[in-house]
Amino acid sequence: MVLKRIVVKIGSSSLTDTHGNIDMHKLTDHTSAIAQLKKSGHEVILVTSGAVAAGYSELGYPSKPVTLAGKQAAAAVGQVKLLNNYASAFRKYGMTVAQLLLARQDFKKREQTSHACSTLNELLKRSVIPIINENDSVSLEELTFGDNDMLSALVSGLVHADFLVILTDVNGLYDKNPNQFKDATRYHFLNTLPEPLIKSVSSTSGSKVGTGGMKSKLRATETALSLGVRIFIGKGTGPDKLLKIINGDGNGTYIGPTDLKPSLRVSEQWIALHSPVSGKVEIDDGAAHALMEKGKSLLPAGVKRIYGRFYAGEVIQIMDRYHHILGKGQVNYSADQLNKIKSMPSDLAMRLVKSDHPEVVHRDNWVPWTATISPEATEGKEEIK
Repeated sequence: MVLKRIVVKIGSSSLTDTHGNIDMHKLTDHTSAIAQLKKSGHEVILVTSGAVAAGYSELGYPSKPVTLAGKQAAAAVGQVKLLNNYASAFRKYGMTVAQLLLARQDFKKREQTSHACSTLNELLKRSVIPIINENDSVSLEELTFGDNDMLSALVSGLVHADFLVILTDVNGLYDKNPNQFKDATRYHFLNTLPEPLIKSVSSTSGSKVGTGGMKSKLRATETALSLGVRIFIGKGTGPDKLLKIINGDGNGTYIGPTDLKPSLRVSEQWIALHSPVSGKVEIDDGAAHALMEKGKSLLPAGVKRIYGRFYAGEVIQIMDRYHHILGKGQVNYSADQLNKIKSMPSDLAMRLVKSDHPEVVHRDNWVPWTATISPEATEGKEEIK
């Protein structure tokens, strides 16, 4: 068996009972399956929901709170309860856990993204099981991940995982809603996500304790695929369920080709998926060909026009003369400097603005637009003038 790095995401509905309380039978079922993966030599990262669901009954709420303050208070209480239950369950197998709480804003900063990656790699190296949840107690409502589905996809890319397992309360993807159509057919394997499927899936959650729904899982799948990670969406029970899943015998849907490999470094992931766009530059045909076909850097000589105000070190979009977006890159010059040196040879440009960078955007700090498909990557698509 080839040893793999696997991210397992467990949703609220797969952890709680009908009243929203932690179901210890479900939790121990998941931990026994993860323990089997670990004993088989695989590295495992657990992304878990359930903190809000675990905490609201402790605060006296009759059901999941609807206010932001109520959700955050429930998460603060539930996070302690949830982690204690996981730690106790894994301790029976002689396994140590660690907790990481991440928020959307953590991915917006390049240094924090890099530090999170280093921490996860060190924990895996030490044979610790990282348990990740969204930092619900402080997250802004408009900056959440959506039932941790997107969080699990981003973490999978961050650690260059081989596989992402999303455990939920339905056994995979169907060509139409199986609750409404008796002739609905389940997909066992999809090479890519068909656009009609994405458009047809409802965004509503099928659970009283979950927040994501299948639409959230499909968006996460798109992001994971763009980062070179295969996905399974489905369900299962028993200590061997995860071993069955990674061996191709899971009760659900597999998405992505078997030869899919991680394609973006951590720094490139930040540029592609998380960085805000501060401006745009238009380049000529020669520069576009060098950038897109030959893997070259963007030089001052190829720059024709500058849009917006930005500073060196910020991220900009690069477009051709037809204003088609080619990609995003971290720029070495400010907008004012570029306006002075556009169309110039690099040596002359460097002397004029006293810079030691011959490139406007180095190829190591550039990603093509095809890699930036997550919902967050659309930031900056609006016109910058």
